[in-house]
Amino acid sequence: MNEQTPYTGYLAWQFSQAMGSRLEKELRTLDLTLAQYRALQHALQQPGVSSADSARRAGITAQSMGAAVTGLVERGMMERRPHPTNRRVLCLYITEDGRRLGERAQAVVGRVNEAALAVLTPAERATAHDLLSRLVEHLNPDALPPSA
Repeated sequence: MNEQTPYTGYLAWQFSQAMGSRLEKELRTLDLTLAQYRALQHALQQPGVSSADSARRAGITAQSMGAAVTGLVERGMMERRPHPTNRRVLCLYITEDGRRLGERAQAVVGRVNEAALAVLTPAERATAHDLLSRLVEHLNPDALPPSA
C-alpha cells in the first residue's frame, strides 16, 4: 500500500485503542481511570484548569470528566474551587496526595509507553512523536499541553 492509503486513520485508531486498554489496565493498579489520570495531569500542568477545559484536552465529554473529577475529589486527590470571576466555573487543583498519586501514575504511563514503543529505534520514536503531535495539533489542539 502507498502512503495515501485510507487505512492510516484506522491504524492510528487501532494503536489508540491498544494503548488505551493497556493504560487503563495498568492505572487500575492505582485505582485510577484514564480520565482521572488525565484530570490529575491537567491540574498539575495548569492549576486552576476548569473541568470543561480538561475534558476538551482529554477528548472526552464534560460529563465523563465530571465523573472522573468527582471520584478524585471524594478521595481527597483534587479540589474544586470557584473561579475568581465566573461563578459558574469551578477550577481544579490537585492536593498533595493527588500530586503523589499523579507522580506514581506518570511512572506507570512511562512504563506502558516504553513497552509499546520498544519496537522503534530512538529516531523512529522521535519521528512518530513529531508526526502524531502535528496531527493532534491539527485535529484537536486543545489536547496538547499549554505552551510554557
